[in-house]
Amino acid sequence: MSRRPLGRQFGWLWAAYAVSAYGSGFGFGALPLIAVLALHAGPAQVSALSAVGPAVGALIAVPLAPWVEFRRKRPVMIAMDLTRFAAMATTPAAYAFGWLGFVQLLVISAVVAAAKIAFNAASGAYLKAVVRPDDLLVANARFESTNWSSIAIGPPLGGAAIGLFGPVTTVVADALSYLLSALGITAIPGREEAPPATGESPLRGSALLDGWRHILGHPGLRALYLNQVLVAGLIMATEPLLAVLLLRQLGFPPWQYGLAFAAPCVGGLIGSRLARRVVARYGRPAVFRTAGTLRAIWLIGLALVRPGVVGLVTVMAVELAIIINMSLYTPVLATYRLEHTPRHLVARTLSAWSIGQQASIALLTALAGLLADVTGPRTALTAAGLLILATPLLLPRHDQASHHVPEPSRGQS
Repeated sequence: MSRRPLGRQFGWLWAAYAVSAYGSGFGFGALPLIAVLALHAGPAQVSALSAVGPAVGALIAVPLAPWVEFRRKRPVMIAMDLTRFAAMATTPAAYAFGWLGFVQLLVISAVVAAAKIAFNAASGAYLKAVVRPDDLLVANARFESTNWSSIAIGPPLGGAAIGLFGPVTTVVADALSYLLSALGITAIPGREEAPPATGESPLRGSALLDGWRHILGHPGLRALYLNQVLVAGLIMATEPLLAVLLLRQLGFPPWQYGLAFAAPCVGGLIGSRLARRVVARYGRPAVFRTAGTLRAIWLIGLALVRPGVVGLVTVMAVELAIIINMSLYTPVLATYRLEHTPRHLVARTLSAWSIGQQASIALLTALAGLLADVTGPRTALTAAGLLILATPLLLPRHDQASHHVPEPSRGQS
């Protein structure tokens, strides 16, 4: 992978992302874990926490998209970090006074989800402005590598911290990571240019739909979007099911639960570091088809989990296979999305993408939770594993993945 410096602005952005990512890795699955361990929630409640909160957050994020588009991106990122810090910080306070309840966890989940969507939209638009086009894949691969390394290190430490200090420990660390991320973004050198004046009102009805209009009007983005919302929804729907299956039914201690998801994340370092070389050798369409298919075929293996060491190894093997292919696929997708989106639409397009993906995760998680409540987590895991096998049919053809939308002139933006 290229060692060419990407600049001080990217360096600070990456550092802020890393702090936040490692905090979130330490607090991996913190709210579902609190629901299970502190509030004794069942499968339906845990799935609702993972579904209803993010779904409401996605709705809140819809009017935020044009608001993000027409503002400087660094202040937006700082505001969203501080919002997430404030929301997460209410958890340990309520727990300490015995006031923590399931509704509060739902509200926190919704606020954090909405702020995350707005933050990611602003971050993607800012990244496109400060990194050379030829370096976008390198930059996205570094973010991807950081993300997976944080999950590899954070959950085992978080699980141990929960066992030693109680269930809200990791939430405190996650909250503080958002505060530190905001400080890192504040330290980015240089003055950000204001977005060009367009005369558009960010509150006009069509501005809310511009992101989806761009995605659905572009053959490659449309195919990738439909595939991604289903794959992400089905994979994430298994998280609360596994929490109930591993922690409650199979009796895994929290540290083993964290290890089952952390150790395979080493595969994320492998895939993300290979992304540029694989694209250079085989081309982007081949990566989309091959890695996009391989990330989908392993999920069914989670239905085979059994107690003890064999069950732990099964989860780790399945997750490793999925993560290697996801970490190769994701930075290529992120780069393609930025390259094929005009600068004046980046924030709205990224918001639309995240909102659709979050809505899919919420819907499929809720349905999986209802199925698990009736039939058990293992049956719901089997259903998710079978459904995801059909998603490679939605991946773009070679000609779709090569379609390009040129940047408009400055006057058009």
